[in-house]
Amino acid sequence: MSDSLFDFDPSPDQYAVMGNPIGHSKSPRIHNEFARQTKQHIEYHALQVDEGGLKQAVGNFQANGGKGLNITVPFKEDAWRLVDERSTHAEQAGAVNTIMIRKDGSLFGDNTDGIGLMRDIKHNHQVKIKQLRVLIMGAGGAVRGILAPLLEQKPATITIVNRTLGKAVQLADLFTHSTTEKQLISACAYDALDGKEFDLIINGTSASLQGDLPPLPDNILAEGACCYDMMYGKEPTPFLRWAAQQGASLCFDGLGMLVEQAAVSFELWRGVKPNTSPVITLLQES
Repeated sequence: MSDSLFDFDPSPDQYAVMGNPIGHSKSPRIHNEFARQTKQHIEYHALQVDEGGLKQAVGNFQANGGKGLNITVPFKEDAWRLVDERSTHAEQAGAVNTIMIRKDGSLFGDNTDGIGLMRDIKHNHQVKIKQLRVLIMGAGGAVRGILAPLLEQKPATITIVNRTLGKAVQLADLFTHSTTEKQLISACAYDALDGKEFDLIINGTSASLQGDLPPLPDNILAEGACCYDMMYGKEPTPFLRWAAQQGASLCFDGLGMLVEQAAVSFELWRGVKPNTSPVITLLQES
């Protein structure tokens, strides 16, 4: 009989995102949609972790049979130090946002942020980055995480601009060894942008979350320029409103990046690639 007492479903594999705060996270909805779509038997939860408590939280999750984790603010650098082995992108980013718990108990760390951003820009928005003049605002962990995948797309130049010039210079120097003779990565202050033009501007600062706009000069957008804010919200961010006023041809927020980087994590854990388009649409409509 199919309803025999001896029939049972195995427990779903456990995954989670760890951060602080974590209540706002869209990751559970995204990954549970991926699981439904690809018929993967998993459960995915959001877990708030006290600052300084990542190692213990990961250990507890692993001891209870957990299979994999996403790591968000403020623990990505802690996760980088915690894992036993790192992907090339995680090594370059100095941060880990995805942990795979292997069968032997070791922890493999990856950083999927940069790949997620590139997939969103290239595939979802059909923007070719090769030979573009790129300006990146910010010099924190979010920007460091996207630089290596961005360089792989062979833009003409990458300029990092930051309110604290020293941080931008340090970051540019860190990635200079990754460039070829035809690629140039440099740093400058905002007041040095006057008279320059860019084809793609990426906002990697948290200014949008505070409703602020970095001090960009007018006439910085080249004809046909694209502007991308790694932050997202129900309304256009201050940066994207500025971009529209300046005549940008394309303006996008980071919701697609969020879903795309999650898809890279999911594929690493489960070995199947989910379809991101319906999930992005679902989040846009909710």
